[in-house]
Formats: sequence, structure tokens, C-alpha cells
Amino acid sequence: MSVLDLYYRRLGPDGATPVIILHGLFGSSDNLGSIARELAEPTEDGSTAFDVYMVDLRDHGRSPHGSTTSYPLMAADVHALVMRLGLKDIILVGHSMGGKTAMLFAQRWPELLKRLVVIDISPKEHANNQDYIVQALRAADLSPGRTRKEVEAHIAQQVKEPGVVQFLLKSLFWKSEDQLAWRMNVELLDREMEAILAAIGPETVRVPTLFIRGGQSGYITREDLPAIKEQFPNSRVETIAYAGHWVHAQAPDEVVAFIRKEASS
Repeated sequence: MSVLDLYYRRLGPDGATPVIILHGLFGSSDNLGSIARELAEPTEDGSTAFDVYMVDLRDHGRSPHGSTTSYPLMAADVHALVMRLGLKDIILVGHSMGGKTAMLFAQRWPELLKRLVVIDISPKEHANNQDYIVQALRAADLSPGRTRKEVEAHIAQQVKEPGVVQFLLKSLFWKSEDQLAWRMNVELLDREMEAILAAIGPETVRVPTLFIRGGQSGYITREDLPAIKEQFPNSRVETIAYAGHWVHAQAPDEVVAFIRKEASS
């Protein structure tokens, strides 16, 4: 298994409890930046600051692109980073695809974790509701001379949620003076979507685990809860009723409070 050398950014004091944050599909470490910044600072009531690592998973952000992807590969990349940094007693936080990566990490290397926090994803296989996004990304004209405004207009024709359009555009960058490109490996993500939607496997995880669920999201349903409890016997589920799948963006204060509470328990 060939691991990739992941890009990461670090915030917070040396010697504090390490928190590793993993983003979701089409995203990057920037997506949970507000959560990371809050966790890296002590609170007014004296709650501790954390040593926070915001990671770009393979084929996303500033991390390398590979020839294939899977949750075992993504988790192995993160494990290689953890070994390189010499971290232990980690609080591992993952949203969506990053949450599945975190769950598989916990299956394979539970001894490295203090706590696991999974944001709005369950361990089961999920349906493909991302195809329209992939096709919009693939069809975007990034030929020399194209502007960000032109690419945005194209994406907005196929992706009707303005917030999702702006989220996607965060991965658009100037490869050269007049050449735009996607930081994410769009062709690979399209080709490997089945692996990204796959279940993580049935192994039991005994690491203390917090699932944070958006009440308006369909990624963790009420019907999923018994299976989650069986596979993660030391888990609890917190629901933020008004939030959708982007829980960390819609309810950042609540998410930070839940992570701090989990870390201190």
C-alpha cells in the first residue's frame, strides 16, 4: 500500500492534546478552519487550548494526487502523518468522507486515539447524490484565459445551492498567470466514487466516540442509530436539530462545545 505525504496546517500550543481534523469530499483543510481556530485558543472560562492539525486528504487541497483511492488508503495516509509527527492520545475529528476515514483509522489504530468525533456520517454505504457536482466540475472550461467568474457561472448553472457553489470554488486556483485548475483530483474522484461511498467495514470500535448529527441531514438517520451503537459501543450521538450536512459551518459554536466536552470527559 503506497501512502501519500499529506499537507497539513498546525495551530495551537506545543504539548497540548493533539486534535486532527479531516474534511469531507470536494473539500480541504480550510473547510473546518473556524472550528480549528476556536479549538486552538483557550476559552475565557479557562478551558484548555488544543494542538490542532488541519489535514488535506489525498486528492484534495494541497496534498498529492494518487492513482486510486479508498478508505484504507486515506486512513493509512493519516497514520503515516501521525507517525511522522510522533503524535499519540489524539482526538480525531472527521466530517463526512473524513469521518469515514477517521472511523477506519480507529478500527486499525485505536491505541493512538483518546477520542473519536464523527460529524454527520454513518459507517454504512451511502447512495450517490454527488454525481451532478462531479459532472459540473468535469465540464467546467478551465482553458487559458478563463476567469473565475466564468467558471462560477458554469458551476451555478448545474449546482443550484449557492453555498455549495462557493464551497467548490474554494478549490479553484491559479495554476499559472492565466490558467485556472482544481486542487482536487476531479477525474479520479469521479472514477472512484463507489469507493468513497462505501461502508468502512464491520469491525467494532471501542474508542470513546461522539457522533454529531445534523437534524436536517439524511446522512445519519434514526434507523442508523442501533447499528452505530452496536459497532461503536462506547459512543453517543448529539443532534443539532436545525443543521444540515454542513453541521460545522451551520453550528460552529455547538460543534466546538461538543468537542471540548468530549475531550474533557
